[in-house]
Amino acid sequence: MSNNPRRQFIKKSAAATFGLSALGSMAFSAKSYGNIIGANDRINVAIAGLGRRLGAYYEPIGMKSSNVNLLYLCDAMESQMPKAAKNFAKHIDYAPKLEQNVMKVMDDKDVDAMIIATPDHWHAPGTWLALERGKHVYVEKPCSHNPREGELLIALQKKYGKVVQMGNQQRSAPESREIIAAIHAGVIGTAYKATAFYSNGRGEVPLPKVAPAPEGLDWELFQGPAPRRAYTHDTWDYNWHWYGWEYGTAETGNNATHELDVARWALQVDYPSMVEVEAAKRHFPQDGWTMYDTMEAQFKFENGSVIEWDGKSRNAYNTYGSDRGTIIYGTDGTVFVNRGGYKQYDRSGKLVKENLGGGNEGGTQLGGGGDMSTMHVVNFFNAVRGTEKQNSNIEEGAVSTLLCHLANIAYRTGETLVCDPKNGHIQNSEKGKALWSREYEKGWEPPKV
Repeated sequence: MSNNPRRQFIKKSAAATFGLSALGSMAFSAKSYGNIIGANDRINVAIAGLGRRLGAYYEPIGMKSSNVNLLYLCDAMESQMPKAAKNFAKHIDYAPKLEQNVMKVMDDKDVDAMIIATPDHWHAPGTWLALERGKHVYVEKPCSHNPREGELLIALQKKYGKVVQMGNQQRSAPESREIIAAIHAGVIGTAYKATAFYSNGRGEVPLPKVAPAPEGLDWELFQGPAPRRAYTHDTWDYNWHWYGWEYGTAETGNNATHELDVARWALQVDYPSMVEVEAAKRHFPQDGWTMYDTMEAQFKFENGSVIEWDGKSRNAYNTYGSDRGTIIYGTDGTVFVNRGGYKQYDRSGKLVKENLGGGNEGGTQLGGGGDMSTMHVVNFFNAVRGTEKQNSNIEEGAVSTLLCHLANIAYRTGETLVCDPKNGHIQNSEKGKALWSREYEKGWEPPKV
């Protein structure tokens, strides 16, 4: 498939007349249908969080065929808003409102859908606050900061009947959808194992020393549901990923979410029965990175399937010939799939088919955006209208994110986890059970469902 057909696919996906997904028609209850915007109506969108994922929204919001109105740009750091507005001005011919207080944005009844692109600890709370106010939600990965939040999002989506979609954008890549459908049809026999991987050369990070919050940062708002602590230098701008567990979910939550999602999708498995991890901080021992930067994890499932994760945050050696991707092993062959497409091999290792789409979605470099993200966001818009089935609902996103949480918990406890294959709950570790949820700042506790 050349790059041109892939671009045509995006444009066709954006049209409300595209119709229902090839994977099946939608079946909405009367209540759910009443919550969906009419097929010809414009969707008023607000974005909360204007950091490195912002580039993922320029094209899908700016395309006339999307019929979307960007109503608000919102961020806890004041300087992010005019900068985002300037970037969006290249794609839209009107000016969105700039509002630092996300609660004011969510309380605006004109907002139909929220895009939550904040740090991880805000993802689930931002989603449930939006759902409670009648909004549809596109939430970036990982959709939760801990396992309990993922369970809540599944339950709350059912309660409110809104469209909730996680940013696992490879679910919308036409090449990935093609080969996963073929795997499910038996093109490599019975798929029994997947190896998901990520290799990046992240460098040294500063020590997180206590310091005044930067000018323009609403540190209280940034912390949101997390217990309060003093600001530490360089925390707000991306390094919150590596400075403890208050805000981030380490590299596994940050990036394994994507490849583990593809692995689980290919193998058609949900909750593991066992999780085992070897992980440690291997690089720059004196810097501010406070958790592992290298992890190998294994997830075993009740049907005998296995998923392996090989994550190297600060060693960019491409063990598998690519910086990220997923290898699926079957009884009659093997498939390699990543953001660029796929290669299919027979059991002897001979290449029998490939479809490299020539897409422009980034691999491991910082920043967001690309054709897969555009397709995924447009799919969300069309699902809100009721003209297209979601390529990945929040239940799929939450279950894939749970694998990341379980790997992190296994690392933090130093224990192999035995899990209930019906829901992923930890059965053998009291320390692990204690990490199923988190402590919330008073007044930010999760809703009861």
